[in-house]
Amino acid sequence: MGLINGLIDFILHLDKNLSLIIQNFGGWTYAILFLIVFAETGLVITPFLPGDSLLFAAGTFAAIGSLNVFALFILLSLAAILGDTINYSIGKFLGAEAFNKYPKIFKKEYLDKTHRFYAKHGNKTIVLARFVPIVRTFAPFVAGVGKMKYVNFLKYNIIGGIVWVALFVFSGYYFGNIPVVKNNFTIVILIIIILSFMPMVWEYWKHKRRRNSPKKF
Repeated sequence: MGLINGLIDFILHLDKNLSLIIQNFGGWTYAILFLIVFAETGLVITPFLPGDSLLFAAGTFAAIGSLNVFALFILLSLAAILGDTINYSIGKFLGAEAFNKYPKIFKKEYLDKTHRFYAKHGNKTIVLARFVPIVRTFAPFVAGVGKMKYVNFLKYNIIGGIVWVALFVFSGYYFGNIPVVKNNFTIVILIIIILSFMPMVWEYWKHKRRRNSPKKF
C-alpha cells in the first residue's frame, strides 16, 4: 500500500515533484522523463506510471523556462515510439500464452479491455489507445501477439506517439501556467486522469449492457 500511496501522491502533486526532480537532477530530468514514458508504453508490468498528466506537467515547466519544450517533444515522442516498438516485440516473442503462464504480470482483464478496443477500432487502436491508460500499455503487446504486420504497426505507432506527446506537452506549455490552472493544478491533473479513463469506462459500460440485454429471437 505504501508504494501505491506514494505513486498517487507523486501523480497528484506532479507540479511539486517535477520541480524537485528538475532542481536535483538538472539536465538529467530529460533522461528521467524519457525512461518513465518509455516504461509506461513499453513494459506491460508498468501501466500504472503517469502518462498524460506527466506530459502536461512537463509542458508547464517548459513554459517557465525550466525545460525546453522542443527537446521534450522530440525526446518523449521517441520514448513513446520506442516503448511501443519494444512492447510489440515482446508480445510477438511471448505470444498469447504469456497470459496463461504469467497471470500476475499479464492481467487478463487488461487483455480483454484491449481486445474490445481492437474489435471496434481495428489497427487505428495503436493511435487511439495512446489516449487511454492501461489500454495504451497493452495495445502494442496485443498487436505483437496477433502478429500484426510490423510495417502497419510502425506507421500507426509513429503517428500515435507524435500526436499524443504533442497534444499534452504543448497543452501544458500554452495553458499550464494560466493562473486558474496553476492555482488548481491538482484538480487539473485529476480532470486529465478522469477524462483519460472515460473512453475505457464507456466501452466497458456498453459491453456490459450488450451482455445483459435480453436476446431477441
